[in-house]
Amino acid sequence: MLLLCGIGLYASAFMASKAARAARGELTEPSVVQTPRARLFGGVSNALVGAAYYAALALSLPFLDRPIVWDAALAAAIAAALLSFYLAYSLLWVTRRPCVFCWTSHVANWALVVLLILDKRFAA
Repeated sequence: MLLLCGIGLYASAFMASKAARAARGELTEPSVVQTPRARLFGGVSNALVGAAYYAALALSLPFLDRPIVWDAALAAAIAAALLSFYLAYSLLWVTRRPCVFCWTSHVANWALVVLLILDKRFAA
């Protein structure tokens, strides 16, 4: 799970940097970071929200044996996975732009939900 959080954090940081460059008018090509769906949370970049999520989840990993931490981690992971389904749909059918870093985050989000569900340390 820590590896997936690291991968997701790297992808989010890359896309946050790209969003910052887009805001300064420095991109020479069209990008998903320039679409309305790239800022679903009050104008904050999805990539920044993702970076905070991956960092928080990584920090929670040593404490997953506590039911409240596991519940919160699972709730956050499910929310991230559902958001990833929406954004993946958007990439395929609305935006229609390739984004390797986006897909990397989506796969990490879906895998994190599965791994958290499979993690039985909280029941010990």
